[in-house]
Amino acid sequence: MTTQAPHSADLLKKLAEVDTPTICNALEIVAPERRLTGFTTKPLVCPFPDLAPIVGYARTATVRAAHAHELTGKPARDQRLAYYEYIASKPGPTITCIQDLDGHDVGFGAFWGEVQSTVHKALGSLGVVTDGCIRDIPAWAPGFQALAGSIAPSHGYTHLAGFGQEVRIHGMLVRSGDLIHADRHGAVVIPHAAAEKSRPPAISSPARKPPSSRRRANQASPWPTSRRRSRSRTTSTEAIVISARLRRQSTAPVQPAHSSGTGTPSLDCCHQIDR
Repeated sequence: MTTQAPHSADLLKKLAEVDTPTICNALEIVAPERRLTGFTTKPLVCPFPDLAPIVGYARTATVRAAHAHELTGKPARDQRLAYYEYIASKPGPTITCIQDLDGHDVGFGAFWGEVQSTVHKALGSLGVVTDGCIRDIPAWAPGFQALAGSIAPSHGYTHLAGFGQEVRIHGMLVRSGDLIHADRHGAVVIPHAAAEKSRPPAISSPARKPPSSRRRANQASPWPTSRRRSRSRTTSTEAIVISARLRRQSTAPVQPAHSSGTGTPSLDCCHQIDR
């Protein structure tokens, strides 16, 4: 895997300004052959739905928890340290994509919790996408995104099975180095060749851009609509409800929820099971 970043930091920042469904919309136009592939197709648990979308290069791995690790002692420690070196390797930022190999027992034990979220964040990872389970939600590393197959309380015999190989997570096939976009909705692989074409159009104030120029920009863009604008639209049912509330002069602002977490263990214990 090359250490040179395939894309500029500015492009990644622009891609992170919109949600994952919007990226999927764009890919349906600029890469129509991927309409049926390249994204998660089953629900994933997202404990931190208010976090912004993340965009980064995939670091792949596989885990098991239903039986003990074949490696013990120094070989197991060497494997784990090599894995951390892989997670920290360039280019970055990264998103950790882990497949649970326990079959019918997928999610049997948690590889992810307070320690692993904190360590991976320190190594440059923005979050994890896994079909396995996670735990320690209140102590999770602040700002580290998580999309998981389930939440569970125990480790079981959780251990690293391998890393750097191709993985499949809820229908999404991921190779090491793939460009990943993820948020509360799920995750999608953005083909490197389509990344620049998937860049969202520049968002500027309507007061500073005349309607005619906005129409021209929309026609020139592969994006069918601006998701930011579509969010401001309401269905007829919503309009009726809003109108009725206004007539009753009833206004009750909704306060957004917030989440936080703590925990900064050292790397010295990272070869052990997440505690």
